[in-house]
Amino acid sequence: VQLQASGGGLVQPGDSLRLSCTASGLTSDYYAIGWFRQAPGKKRQGVSIIRRGDGHTYYLESVKGRFTIAKHNANDTLYLQMNNLKPEDTAVYYCAADRIGAGNWITGSQFDTWGQGTLVTVSS
Repeated sequence: VQLQASGGGLVQPGDSLRLSCTASGLTSDYYAIGWFRQAPGKKRQGVSIIRRGDGHTYYLESVKGRFTIAKHNANDTLYLQMNNLKPEDTAVYYCAADRIGAGNWITGSQFDTWGQGTLVTVSS
């Protein structure tokens, strides 16, 4: 299983970006999948997670109403639509999968499969 994240970039406050994560070989072999981020000098934090079985979603409080997670099974791609971006959203964003149901959605610990990060910079 391989996860490949893309879509980051430099944007201005208020702009939008859509991150993509292609999940080669994942198909239905996962419990949850989602996005995490880590800003310089800060701990990694869960941004948005979606559970495969019932589609339950989690959003970090600070991104609620601005970010939307979606998993398209037809092309095994996970998306994170980010609107009204703020400077505090600046971070490296990672997609990750929890294949056995042991993952911590807040910290990302026990998520067993990670993609490489994509940098999002929000600055005027």
